[in-house]
Amino acid sequence: MNKPFTKDSHQNPLKQRKKNMLIPSRPFNPIRSPPPFPAKPNHPNRMPSHSSSSSTTSSLTSTSPSHSLPIGTQCEEELLSLREWQAWGTASPVPTMVAQVIKNMKALERDSDSPMTFGGVGGKLQGEFKTREDKKHRAVYQSLTDPESKLQFFSARQIACRLLGSRGYLCQKCWLAMEDCMCSKMASCSLWHRIRFWLYMHPKDFLRQNNTGKLLWQIFGFQAATLCIFGIDEHEGIMWDAFKLAGKDMVWFLYPNKNTTSYSIQDICLPTLSRSLDGQSATEHEENPLNFVLIDGTWSNSSAMFHRLKEHAKKIWGDDDLPCITLSGTGASAMHKLRPQPSWDRTCTAAAAASLLSELHLRPELGLYGLDEQAVAVEDALEVLLDALTNRRLRMGRSITRREKDHFM
Repeated sequence: MNKPFTKDSHQNPLKQRKKNMLIPSRPFNPIRSPPPFPAKPNHPNRMPSHSSSSSTTSSLTSTSPSHSLPIGTQCEEELLSLREWQAWGTASPVPTMVAQVIKNMKALERDSDSPMTFGGVGGKLQGEFKTREDKKHRAVYQSLTDPESKLQFFSARQIACRLLGSRGYLCQKCWLAMEDCMCSKMASCSLWHRIRFWLYMHPKDFLRQNNTGKLLWQIFGFQAATLCIFGIDEHEGIMWDAFKLAGKDMVWFLYPNKNTTSYSIQDICLPTLSRSLDGQSATEHEENPLNFVLIDGTWSNSSAMFHRLKEHAKKIWGDDDLPCITLSGTGASAMHKLRPQPSWDRTCTAAAAASLLSELHLRPELGLYGLDEQAVAVEDALEVLLDALTNRRLRMGRSITRREKDHFM
């Protein structure tokens, strides 16, 4: 039986140091330019929720800016602009196949008498248009002859549907419903420039409100924590180009794979950093960062994602032996209250990143780079997300406990 939500959760060792640390408190603002169009309060193509009403709208609505785009504001030739695409949390160009799928869906909507509508859990396609589109996309999928094309089409359609179903409904920064926007409570923080996170995300986790991987680029920025969507050619190309430049010894994967050699934080070979008298490194700017790949999806989906990483590694480095790190300090994260993991040795993506930073801080040569403070910043963001999701569930009359099953990372 699930226990009701309580404030006294599993204590993380990081929290014990918070009183002695200075955490950046400036408002989160990774996207410096204003949104290209004003957002409407309601999505014109989204079915209303039974449980939400104006009387229960979060107070954040009036203080947090709206970042989403309403349907119908873009010209026919640009159904997905670069500015809109990047506002969702990426610095990449618009994926060609995603743009094509959106174009095809809008054309189908014009040619039929059924409008494109979204609703229900996850904001999925609904109604007669769903039936028509489902028939069409299945025919396209069956016509593709090779597994790579099928995967890329699958991923592109997942992303396209989520983009269309979220315009005017989700905040583009925090991926929460705009009445639940938590951006005003987020604090940005600079990640040590010798570390770069890669969020290798399954397309079904893209724009999911309880996803925690998104917190990393909300805190550290797009260049320090980069989104790479599984099956999106442009994203995977950018990531592997960076890995080729860095070299295999500078790329590490956070994945509890029992079938391959596991490494600890102590096994990571760190380049010697010569420090000048003023405390600044004389050689840091000339060296590539350590790249840490976080697989962000369900535990069942992560197996296929890890297999794809191994295939790419073999093409580039000649072998598929990925160096996987096992962390010693992981445990139940704050999100475990709403979204339990399949077992206690598995945790959410953001909590894994926080544990990684905390363990790196314990390396004597890395003790001066504030990695412990950066870890606490991630823990704080998890608490903000937990509060936002909990308040939403309470407002909508939904349970704030979940049964144990295959939950998202």
